[in-house]
Amino acid sequence: MGHEFPRPGHASCLAQPSCKLPVHMAKIYFSGSITGGRGDVPLYRRIVETLESAGHRVLAGVVTAMDITAAGEAIDNVAIFQRDLEWIREVAESGGILVAEVSQPSTGVGYEIATARYRYGIPVICLYRPAYTKRCTAMVSGDAAIETIQYEDAGVDSMLARLIRAIDGADTSRQTALRE
Repeated sequence: MGHEFPRPGHASCLAQPSCKLPVHMAKIYFSGSITGGRGDVPLYRRIVETLESAGHRVLAGVVTAMDITAAGEAIDNVAIFQRDLEWIREVAESGGILVAEVSQPSTGVGYEIATARYRYGIPVICLYRPAYTKRCTAMVSGDAAIETIQYEDAGVDSMLARLIRAIDGADTSRQTALRE
């Protein structure tokens, strides 16, 4: 009879400090405005860097690229559409999350949110600063399944901490649902 080693989550393991529960890091699709305006690129970069520093894999495409203007990428629109939808599908298949900064109105960001929610059923977390529009669109704020984190420019650090907690909570919910 072989020796059985403690498994993470098993009672015999929980008593040992060297035995830790596995942490699931999410695959995240990050969405932000490109043709709607590029003023938030430094913010987008900071969000993505924070998520990556927390151990998540982030698919952001060129939304964080400093050299891309509001004119967008110098490739065919069909190629952009197919690539971005493929990334959302990849995130969905991995049990991931879509995070969108929605302060800068963007039809493309809205399309990606709807695709994530209604085509793939993945969790969506939206980040919104009220100083940039009269109100967050009802298509985001009215969807009870979308978690919206409202913040001010001076509160970016707090928003990032809330975002990490929200991702951890969404991940825990998905893991529980997958086990049931």
